[in-house]
Amino acid sequence: MELANNKKAFFDYEILEKIEAGLALTGAEVKSAKLGRVSLKGSYVSNLGNRLYLTGATISAYQPANQPADYDATRPRPLLFKKKEISYLIGKIKERGLTLVPLRMYTKKNLIKLEVGLAKGKKKFDKRQQIKQREDERRIRRSLKGEE
Repeated sequence: MELANNKKAFFDYEILEKIEAGLALTGAEVKSAKLGRVSLKGSYVSNLGNRLYLTGATISAYQPANQPADYDATRPRPLLFKKKEISYLIGKIKERGLTLVPLRMYTKKNLIKLEVGLAKGKKKFDKRQQIKQREDERRIRRSLKGEE
């Protein structure tokens, strides 16, 4: 079941590769995420030391009235990868123009997983071209629909 989706990532980046990662969350965060109180908008994967963290993602409090005083909805959350995957991804991040972007959060056998994409940023003209192409396809579908 999909919990959150980062549609903006597909518009802003060209996704080269997709990787599945586990996510280290507290119990209340898991409950909140399963209720769909997650936003991946503006989030990214950062490298601190030899670990990868989900930074900028918002997971709202499970019970706002009973939340702990020190609860931070946007705290960096550790991603769970194998050591080989971490070294591979850190090497790719150091390449010029590549970054790791969270694409979607979902459940898999009662675990919360994050799909991370190895991405290359799109230029402004690429985005314009994509919008134009989408509008052309929409116009063609409308004209075909009108003929029938």
